[in-house]
Amino acid sequence: MPSGMLGRRDVLRAVLLAPAIPGCWRSISAPPALPAAPLSTPWPHANAILERIARPRIPTTTFHATSFGARGDGRTDDTDALQSAIDACHARGGGRVLLPAATFRTGALRLKSRVELRLDGATLRFSDDPERFPPVRTRYEGLECVNRSPMIHADGETDIALTGTGTLDASATARWNRGSDRAGILEPLVASGASPERRVVVDRLRTSTVEMIRCARVLVEGVTLTGAPFWQIHPTLCTDVMVDGVTTRDSGPNSDGCNPESCDGVVIRRCSFASGDDNIALKSGRDEDGRRIAVPCRNVVIVGCQAEGRFGFVACGSEQSGGIENVYAFANRTFGGGVGHALWIKSNPRRGGFTRNVNMSGFTGRVRDTVAVLTMSYDRQSGSLPPAFERIRLDDLAVEAAGAVLEVEGRADSPIREFALSDSTFTDVAAGDQVRHAQVSLRGVMVNGRPVR
Repeated sequence: MPSGMLGRRDVLRAVLLAPAIPGCWRSISAPPALPAAPLSTPWPHANAILERIARPRIPTTTFHATSFGARGDGRTDDTDALQSAIDACHARGGGRVLLPAATFRTGALRLKSRVELRLDGATLRFSDDPERFPPVRTRYEGLECVNRSPMIHADGETDIALTGTGTLDASATARWNRGSDRAGILEPLVASGASPERRVVVDRLRTSTVEMIRCARVLVEGVTLTGAPFWQIHPTLCTDVMVDGVTTRDSGPNSDGCNPESCDGVVIRRCSFASGDDNIALKSGRDEDGRRIAVPCRNVVIVGCQAEGRFGFVACGSEQSGGIENVYAFANRTFGGGVGHALWIKSNPRRGGFTRNVNMSGFTGRVRDTVAVLTMSYDRQSGSLPPAFERIRLDDLAVEAAGAVLEVEGRADSPIREFALSDSTFTDVAAGDQVRHAQVSLRGVMVNGRPVR
């Protein structure tokens, strides 16, 4: 690649950090409308995933939340009424719990098997009272623990759905939903050998907005999420997950859009993500706790989405101790200020794990930092378990205003294998690339109007 004439690190850090200041909220304007998502991709395996992902099997019976006492006046605490509607729906064999166009103030809601919670123009305004979010077993940044419940939660359920044209507003939870010192609070509990049930971090670390754990056939469709202090959609240890037509807005630091963790079979389609961190981040647990569970995140298709935000459009890691494989991203684009990276694969010798068979095609838009970053020294943590990255293929990319195209840095004891970039065009690229301990092939690549081989 052509060498850059600017101080690369200084230039890229400036353009990356300028749009968002840690600790500040950032209002995101409405994203442009998306066209219909492609029905197929260039990869047979990805097409097979699209065909086999099963939608929730939910009866057609409707339960009106207002019939269970939900007021929807924006002032009354409707938690108990809304949960009663969900519980009654489940007890009677399942169906749809319908919320009309009104504002419902609520605490945590727990979805049950064969229940669809449908927001028909409704807003769920989550409470500023922490006691409305009772402790549950969850994962915080790849480590199992007990924390306050996510706003929408499910554990061990089958056939669940959150749908409609409504909004999930978590902004008021910032009063209590605080804390990010994982290394000082949770990691010592893990190192001491405490079981997950004894790793209590209530009121010390944040919790997600929507989280399903150990569930099968999960659908999140159509809704808008706003005001999230932490990760927004976090399916964990789930199978057959579909996130379709979702919008995230008004994001603060660490407010990843959608983070499937240790899931098998995920489709993310026609979504608009605006995030203060990564937009889509695939994960599989952190360090020894991730290796203890040892469940990869695999068979993921991301198609027809758009995003803007500080860091990765698609990220793998850094919590990837259980491994990540078979990822397919097709016909995606940026909007607004663009993203930090189109693809960011990150781990280190403490995290270990693997990322393999990652494919990206048809990506267009603006990238403010490096288009593709693969790093085995993330967060400069050391250890004895070097990660493995292999079979990473990118093609048909059209990117403007990138800081650089590639930063591909493996290790002497674990080189990156089979990284390929082909048939792609990059304009207004500010600086050169870094490639170390990596097997890289380029074909049909144009940078600032010049072919690169």
